[in-house]
Amino acid sequence: LFLATLTYDTLRFEYEDFPETKEPVWILGRKYSVFTEKEEILLDVTSRLWFTYRKNFPAIGGTGPTSDTGWGCMLRCGQMIFAQALVCRHLGRDWRWIKGKRQMDNYFNVLNAFIDKKDSYYSIHQIAQMGVGEGKSIGQWYGPNTVAQVLKKLAAFDTWSSLAVHIAMDNTVVMEEIRRLCQSNFPCAGAAACPAVESDLLYNGYPEDAGVRERLSLWKPLVLLIPLRLGLTEINEAYIETLKHCFMMPQSLGVIGGKPNSAHYFIGYVGEELIYLDPHTTQPAVEPNDSSCLPDESFHCQHPPCRMSIAELDPSIAVGFFCNTEEDFNDWCQQIKKLSLVRGALPMFELVERQPSHFSNPDVLNLTPDSSDADRLERFFDSEDEDFEILSL
Repeated sequence: LFLATLTYDTLRFEYEDFPETKEPVWILGRKYSVFTEKEEILLDVTSRLWFTYRKNFPAIGGTGPTSDTGWGCMLRCGQMIFAQALVCRHLGRDWRWIKGKRQMDNYFNVLNAFIDKKDSYYSIHQIAQMGVGEGKSIGQWYGPNTVAQVLKKLAAFDTWSSLAVHIAMDNTVVMEEIRRLCQSNFPCAGAAACPAVESDLLYNGYPEDAGVRERLSLWKPLVLLIPLRLGLTEINEAYIETLKHCFMMPQSLGVIGGKPNSAHYFIGYVGEELIYLDPHTTQPAVEPNDSSCLPDESFHCQHPPCRMSIAELDPSIAVGFFCNTEEDFNDWCQQIKKLSLVRGALPMFELVERQPSHFSNPDVLNLTPDSSDADRLERFFDSEDEDFEILSL
């Protein structure tokens, strides 16, 4: 186990256990009691993939940095929220990591997608270099929206996971757009965007009978990321109840955000505190050993997770959801509609069936945006993501 105190780059932080409270603990759509389920809570937290600063990895771009200490925290949080989507996709929400227990191959396939080397799908190398195309020099700090946009582009090359990634802009989730994206399977434009039909990996262990194939090909698993600005300099307390409800939904992937220029991956809450995984500790880069089995203990946070008051949250966040099936998505839509009826909960975003007429282009998501999108994209690729449309009462 980790020592009770880790030396951080900027501070020493004592890890506290969960408070003895009657309040339920919510972790990514699961409800726990501190009194009767403390072990289960900690096992759930430890099972999330934890990405921190690393040092001594191969130089980014061949001549760039060999460590992301001081600049990579939001990139690591982007990796964590996306890793949770891949865990749900390939292992399921109920999967647990147990120290010393031999894990299945799919677990190592997920972990390998994030290892610090240039050819991993979602490595720090790929994220940093893809960010150059969005006007971010390597080593520059990202906001939550920028990392979401970059991960969307990288996911197009991950044919094994075959995800539909949608980033809802302008605080608006358009159901028609998502359905079009998730149903745009075979045949499809751009070979990289979808796997070959005969690929065994696509079926993820299912028998390849025609019925299963037909059913699976009708809906690509959805990763929905919603960048939001929930106030000017601090979070508007009218959004706090809605934010809490996001962690209660079974589709929850959590939230990336943090304090100004210090990113965290929020996975749940208890009372008025958010529960999060913190990337701000530097570990040595991990090399696969000879048997190509990865030493994986440093990718799991084996001490109680950090907590902070919800009121301290920087208002610039991105909230994530994973819908494995069309039923999951329909259920999510129903929950969002119900949430608008909850007393004292101000909606953080709007859910609409069709594209509102004031939108300039229905799809900001093309890998090669045309010039009509340029101004709109530029607005969202600001270094601090401070140009979001401000939601107001």
